[in-house]
Amino acid sequence: MKRTLVAGAAFAVALSWPAMGQELTGTLKNIKETGTITLGYRDSSIPFSYLDDNQKPVGYAMDICYKIVDAVKKELKLDKLEVKLNPVTSATRIPLMANGTIDLECGSTTNNAEREKQVWFTNTHFLTASRFVSKKASHINSINDLKGKSVVSTSGTTNIKQLNEANAARNLGINIIPAKDHAEAFLMVESDRAVAFVMDDILLASFVASSKDPDAYVISTDAFSKPEPYGIMLRKDDVPFKKVVDAATAALYKSGEGEKIYNKWFTAKIPPKGLNLKVPLGPELKYEFAHPSDSPDPASYKAM
Repeated sequence: MKRTLVAGAAFAVALSWPAMGQELTGTLKNIKETGTITLGYRDSSIPFSYLDDNQKPVGYAMDICYKIVDAVKKELKLDKLEVKLNPVTSATRIPLMANGTIDLECGSTTNNAEREKQVWFTNTHFLTASRFVSKKASHINSINDLKGKSVVSTSGTTNIKQLNEANAARNLGINIIPAKDHAEAFLMVESDRAVAFVMDDILLASFVASSKDPDAYVISTDAFSKPEPYGIMLRKDDVPFKKVVDAATAALYKSGEGEKIYNKWFTAKIPPKGLNLKVPLGPELKYEFAHPSDSPDPASYKAM
């Protein structure tokens, strides 16, 4: 299958990029001159990027970013490279990238065509899909099993839109309940006011792991959406820097070390509360690690 590249045309330019030792430009030039690289982090995007008990940013995406930092340091032949950490939010992450405040954004940011108009992404490090969580005792195994039942999703999200679309397309007669936030939605399932909660599967896994009885819940295999890619964000039109970042992430994922980092954060206990999300590496992401891509197209992410 032919894979879509974010910066396909730009990579032709990358082939003619001057060898190291010649004039640097963009992010690489700034890093070389200042001896610093700035990582944007999220304070509560578990397990991708969040603060531990010592208020230190940790997580799956942070580990990947530090591997990129090592590659940049080696590429620029620096003895030392200072890492600065700058908090970002959903609203500030793109502006702070565009204005040069941060060099890499280490979080759970979806790579899509709309965002590519403003920023670039490196190879995909996670795939999420819209699924539902229910109690095992309810014996709900598919989207069709939701027929005629009360199902909750968070108001204003793409997830509730997808639920409405599936409800209409399949004529399921679901009673769709809009919740003000994710916590309220999960509580409705916990208290049996709804049989299922539709949301990004990794967020559902976080709620299950944090619940009073994690073993009482199951996340559906059936999905309301195709896998959507998360990627480390970097500045748009910076071909030399993207070349280094892409090479670093591709090497990480193909080596098997990427899978080890994944398992550290998704299948083992994580700080600060010792939660285990119990989300094993899926076939789509496993294929992606073997064949790294920065594609924003959900249709390109399939298990092979």
